[in-house]
Amino acid sequence: MNQFRQYDPRKDKKAIRRIWREVGWLGKGKDKKKAMDLVVECGRALVAEVQGEAECLVLSAPGSLRYLTEELPFAAVTNVTTSRVARKQGLASHLTARLVAEDALGGALVSGLGFFEQGYYDQLGFGVGGYEHWLGFDPAQLRLERRARVPRRLTVADWKVIHASRLARLRGHGALNLFPTALSRSEMIWTTEGFGLGYYDGPSGELTHHLWLNNGAKENGPYNVRWSSYQTYDQFLELLALLKSLGDQVRLVRLREPQGIQLQDFLKQPFRFRQLTEKAKYENVMKATAYWQMRINDLPACLAKTRLRGETLRFNLRLTDPIAHYLDEDAPWRGVGGEYRVTLGPESAAETGTDSALPMLTASVNAFTRLWLGVRPATGLAVSDDLAGPPELLEALDWALRLPEPKPGWDF
Repeated sequence: MNQFRQYDPRKDKKAIRRIWREVGWLGKGKDKKKAMDLVVECGRALVAEVQGEAECLVLSAPGSLRYLTEELPFAAVTNVTTSRVARKQGLASHLTARLVAEDALGGALVSGLGFFEQGYYDQLGFGVGGYEHWLGFDPAQLRLERRARVPRRLTVADWKVIHASRLARLRGHGALNLFPTALSRSEMIWTTEGFGLGYYDGPSGELTHHLWLNNGAKENGPYNVRWSSYQTYDQFLELLALLKSLGDQVRLVRLREPQGIQLQDFLKQPFRFRQLTEKAKYENVMKATAYWQMRINDLPACLAKTRLRGETLRFNLRLTDPIAHYLDEDAPWRGVGGEYRVTLGPESAAETGTDSALPMLTASVNAFTRLWLGVRPATGLAVSDDLAGPPELLEALDWALRLPEPKPGWDF
């Protein structure tokens, strides 16, 4: 019989490393094993035991989600892996559901994860996030007049100051901070030929803005910017100028478009260079991909932190939560399904029960999370997702939830 339990490093470390090798996540070398240990031991870890061996592992790490100007406790599911001998047994889905439940009971109002293919985590109530734009461009083609100052070189040994810089970065709606310093350290170790460049401009000499990149040991790139961190837009422009300064040798840089910025504004003749480099080694291209998902774990608490401009909107909500199917009947937390009276406005709330005088919105927690975050409007979700209501209510929700597009800004 399969057993779900807490990870025990003395008993399970060897088995977990075997799982990671089988799924292709654990490369050769002691540093890669160290990076894995850092991730496993920095948060909540559960395993499924099959025939006396840990054959499935799920991990989460604590953090914070910025919702407009509010900070909400967040849990990031950082790992879901199953060994070759335990596939198609329902272990990953049931164990992840238990992980989310424990995080919710621990105070995480929202959970999130990254996925390899759309659909699997829908069964646990996760809704797909918005598109992330990645641009590949010749840094010499950046339209910037300013020159970057000489930066400081950053290495894995600087993981503490780099993590602190990431936590202090400029953040907008939907942005995440993940608290364990081990996460930044492990990401840096895993980066092939990783290096950083940055500036210590803080009042006490803190690292204020930096880039962490990898080049795969290739002379002319491409350089991949794994993350950028800055506290002001002037610092962002200096980082762009720093990338431009590499353009005499590097032929391609790949960079995620920051929240609120349209990177194409900084490119000289972007369409011309896309045509000239099409299917080439250093192809200039933009790609849009939605690869993260989130779900609400506590609806009343999330709405208590929701402060919207405009008139107050009230409605009934019939919410379904599929995660309940993967948890025991007597589990202390079984999702957020139920009927609520919802108020959206400068002071928002969700109360148990319905009011016959109010219109009814029916939705899965997947779709409602997307609506609440501002991923897509109600009228659009009514077409593509599990959300329905009177046309007048859907249009009113479109107006009430006019939010900036959420951008986590931190992959996990």
